[in-house]
Amino acid sequence: FNVGPVVMDMNYKEAFGGDPPEAYERLLLDAMKGDATLFSRRDAVETSWAWIQPVLDHVEAHWPADLPGGGIHADLFPDNVFFLDGRLSGLIDFYFACNDMLAYDPAICLNAWCFEPDGSFNVTKGRALLAGYQAVRPLSGAEIAALPLLARGAALRFLLTRLYDWLTVPPGALVVPKDPLEYYRKLRFHRGVADAAEYGLDG
Repeated sequence: FNVGPVVMDMNYKEAFGGDPPEAYERLLLDAMKGDATLFSRRDAVETSWAWIQPVLDHVEAHWPADLPGGGIHADLFPDNVFFLDGRLSGLIDFYFACNDMLAYDPAICLNAWCFEPDGSFNVTKGRALLAGYQAVRPLSGAEIAALPLLARGAALRFLLTRLYDWLTVPPGALVVPKDPLEYYRKLRFHRGVADAAEYGLDG
């Protein structure tokens, strides 16, 4: 695919008549309204959680608190992006749009756009994506240093939300649950990343 600069001039309040929700506010509300009978057995959940908890603890302990912030999409997956004649023509699904770290969006995109079906990371795609982003908004040194952690946190987020959907979406629902194991494999990759150069970030 081709990556290049695109003018995005969208005011959330003007478009939707109010301020965007805080990160995960709506997701947490949905989770609180879930039916507990749909969850796995306690012992199975505890066993599965054993390998997730250290990752979650590390992300929580080291999650950046002082990076530049602003409005982000927070869910820029290929199925939320439209192209016409090889050019970006539209974005949809602002359900998770919020005010958060700006560098979190490219970290999400690394997960969503730069892995192959076999689970391997395509550094050529990563380099093109980050170069295109930086042509419009250069990342600061602190953001570059935090990129592996942000990408790891994004992979953990989608692993857990997909797992929740996998366990709770009833048969016949319009929403089709996606495979959470895809993000288990991506999370394993991110845990081995030492710095942003491994994502193709030059310089």
